[in-house]
Amino acid sequence: MAFLPPTSASQDPVRIRRQQFAKYTLLANRMGYLLYALSMAVFVMAFALKFTPTMVTIITVCLVIGSILLAPSIVLGHAIKAAEREDRENGI
Repeated sequence: MAFLPPTSASQDPVRIRRQQFAKYTLLANRMGYLLYALSMAVFVMAFALKFTPTMVTIITVCLVIGSILLAPSIVLGHAIKAAEREDRENGI
């Protein structure tokens, strides 16, 4: 029976995949918050000037797309952090 050497953390396929998910989660998180900020800026501008249907559409679209991006990215971000913490606690 052959002895397989232990794989390092950098070669672990699970950690590599987790890092990929973390990268995409961070990107979705930033895009979601950017869209929220854009919707708030357009809302303030519309409030100061005059609400037009175009501004209302921009605000609504930014909020909807931002929510679609943020909801799973926040949950996945917490899951990734919990998995990394568990790996550290178990010495993996």
